[in-house]
Amino acid sequence: MPSPSSTHDLLQHSGHIGRVKGLLVGHFTDSRRPTGCTAVLCPEGAVGGVDVRGAAPGTRETDLLHPSNLVQQVHGIMLSGGSAWGLDAATGAVRWLEEQGAGLNIGVGKIPLVPAAVLFDVMMGDWKIRPDAAAGYAACQSASTDRPAEGSVGAGAGAVVGKVFGHERAMKGGIGTASFTVDGVTVGAMIACNALGDVFNPFDGQLLAGARTADGKQLRGTRDALLAGEEPRPVLAGSNTTIGVVATDAQITKAQAHRLAVVAHDGLARAINPVHTMSDGDSLFALGTGQSSKSLGMMTLCTLAAEAVAVATARAILLARAVAVAGQTSLPAATDLHR
Repeated sequence: MPSPSSTHDLLQHSGHIGRVKGLLVGHFTDSRRPTGCTAVLCPEGAVGGVDVRGAAPGTRETDLLHPSNLVQQVHGIMLSGGSAWGLDAATGAVRWLEEQGAGLNIGVGKIPLVPAAVLFDVMMGDWKIRPDAAAGYAACQSASTDRPAEGSVGAGAGAVVGKVFGHERAMKGGIGTASFTVDGVTVGAMIACNALGDVFNPFDGQLLAGARTADGKQLRGTRDALLAGEEPRPVLAGSNTTIGVVATDAQITKAQAHRLAVVAHDGLARAINPVHTMSDGDSLFALGTGQSSKSLGMMTLCTLAAEAVAVATARAILLARAVAVAGQTSLPAATDLHR
């Protein structure tokens, strides 16, 4: 599958994380306000890794993923809105997986292991409405191998990008997916983009969404504005974040899964600027299901991982939809400005 080279190609990209053998993906989107969660499940187990680059993360059970620690496999990853409260969505995934008989066998039963990461979307509507264990369970109930919905759904429902010069000049973020297959091995990504910075087409450099001009009609270009000396607005630490999962059905070790998560951040850096800021909690998980029964070598796997993350990030923005919340400034999507 060739790499996309234009916005049209990004939108036509047919790959998705559900093509990775051994994975199920499901969303829950809360109809009461823009928020939700996304479950990436591997009930039969997968080696896992994680790399946290942002300075303000919200995570659960990431320490067990370190290559030197005991546990070798996890059974799912939960991505959620709702800031720290959204971590509770992982509890719902644990309950659902237990009901399916999945988990680490401890003799008297099985313990499903579900690391999680959250993004900050509580400025959108009633902040007391956030994903909980019931929301996480519902996301698992909807999980399948089908192509997941993208844009303003699941963990991307309340996502916003381009907030360096104030929330009122920002735009709608979202969640996206992509995958590439080489010689029967697939690497896929699912990315929820709630970045402080702007989002670009990673292949031609076109600015897709981000901070707008004061009149709200055009893209300002955060990088150019900062280089020209425009002062950023004070930003609440942790009020941004891009989170996601990169997964493969190749056979990899836990150390290799960690490396895959590290290199996957290159895809974020190609699509988001600025990225990994003091106010972002950028965190990427890696999963290796091994169900293709072969590998491609780490050079190829890492290249595919960064590519999938870059494409998924751009798709998250291109497929988002404008949102209007009562009493708040309406935030346009990329399609609105480019139209």
